[in-house]
Amino acid sequence: MTVVEERPAPPAAPPPRRPNRLWALLRNSWRQLTSMRTALVLLFLLAVAAIPGSIFPQRAVDSQRVTEYYAAHPKLAPVLERLGGFEVYASPWFASIYLLLFTSLIGCVIPRLLDHIRSLRLAPPDAPKRLDRLPQSAPAVESSKTPAELAAMLRKRRFRVKLREHDDGSVTVSAEKGHLKETGNLIFHFALLAVLIGVGFGHWYGWHGNRILVAGADQGFCNSLAQYDDSTLGPRVTAADLPNFCLTLNNFEASYQPDTGQPKGFEATVGVTEDDGPVQTRDFTVNDPLRLHHANVHLIGHGYAVTVRYTDRYGESQTKTVPFLPVDGMFTSEGVAQFPDVNIDPKTNKRDATLQMGFEGRYLPTVGTGATSTYPAENAPALFLTAYRGDLGLDVGTPGSVYSLDQGQIETGDLKNISGERPHELKVGETWTLDDGSKLEFVGTRPYATLAIRYDPTQSLILVGAVLGLIGLMLSLGGHRRRVWFRALPASPDSSGGTLLAAGGLPRTDYPGFTDEFASLVKAAEEGNP
Repeated sequence: MTVVEERPAPPAAPPPRRPNRLWALLRNSWRQLTSMRTALVLLFLLAVAAIPGSIFPQRAVDSQRVTEYYAAHPKLAPVLERLGGFEVYASPWFASIYLLLFTSLIGCVIPRLLDHIRSLRLAPPDAPKRLDRLPQSAPAVESSKTPAELAAMLRKRRFRVKLREHDDGSVTVSAEKGHLKETGNLIFHFALLAVLIGVGFGHWYGWHGNRILVAGADQGFCNSLAQYDDSTLGPRVTAADLPNFCLTLNNFEASYQPDTGQPKGFEATVGVTEDDGPVQTRDFTVNDPLRLHHANVHLIGHGYAVTVRYTDRYGESQTKTVPFLPVDGMFTSEGVAQFPDVNIDPKTNKRDATLQMGFEGRYLPTVGTGATSTYPAENAPALFLTAYRGDLGLDVGTPGSVYSLDQGQIETGDLKNISGERPHELKVGETWTLDDGSKLEFVGTRPYATLAIRYDPTQSLILVGAVLGLIGLMLSLGGHRRRVWFRALPASPDSSGGTLLAAGGLPRTDYPGFTDEFASLVKAAEEGNP
């Protein structure tokens, strides 16, 4: 009788673990965000998102143009304001794209960098058994070159080489080249990260302002927000952080082509005072900015400032120097001189708001037959003005242009034309007597320079990033990774000696010239050439 031993039943398998759906969602989202495809899409979206910044006026660049856009498009402007159309680069949607791109690049580049470092430390892999199955191969032929000499020849051609001896007596020479392609890719992406960091920190800690600086010691400028025509401070910058310096435009020289009036060169000479130090005379041009401590002064334009003296009906005189803005390449310039505090009765010492004076018109450096200048230099200057008397509209506190009169005051009749239909022409030194006995004298002109004063603490970082990005792009486009193997077998006893060499090659990237390079390597190995 056979006894059957009963074996215990195997333990039941544990129930399968349910996957954590939240963790899986986060992991897959991170992988998707850090893929190269997503980075390219975000880079494209960032370029598209920057387009409105070049179409619509930006408050950080020119707040006056934003005000004019509101007046020209009263229905569209509020919608653009809510969408951040006038502050594109500071809007939340632009910042979200910017930060997503930054995160995507970091998550994409860091793993690739680690993999690249790991591949650089590894030796080229051993030759496959069947070299004839590779895209490029050469049959075994006799060669007098030893494997060591073959390795030296490949090293001279900047290949990474590894020799391996096998049990069957064969020796393989593994060579690899082209890691600079991935190095260039990584340099380019890290340079792009550097540029993104520079732009971000430059926006936070940078500032800029524009100022029209008229020549003359009485027209000096010191670095404070109140003296800028328009300015923008970074979110991390306050008015107290601005550096201490003052500028005075001593001279401005402009040269033009004698026939066409095209500009040849511009040079501004300024007196500079930094941190209450001595006055220094400095020159700078359009492409060579004035570099100060924590500020760069760029020359971006110039023009003529008109000096006029108005003597009111009571004999009191006021002199003003006002910049006129060029409207064409020949420097036909338009502007306005306003005298709100004139015609004050000496008996009552009160000002009549209806007796304020404004003069609007054109300045022509060289008068021709028409209403425009024929040459940008002051060969035959003349000033054409229209006089207005009444309320200039300056007392209500509404911001307006300093280069034109308030058209609303003219339309309502609060500001009346008292000079007739045609503007009055004045040469330098001439005086115009108005209907109430008051006078306006054209004293002369002074040059002025339009300055853009900026500070960007990450300017050097952005420059380095741009240069490295260009270098990385060139390496990436010019590099081609490929591998070459040689297998050396002892020659048969009937041969003349030497070794039998078989070769194979594999391009790791698209490289049309690999066929010719492989052929030259095989030829050098067979003939014993270096």
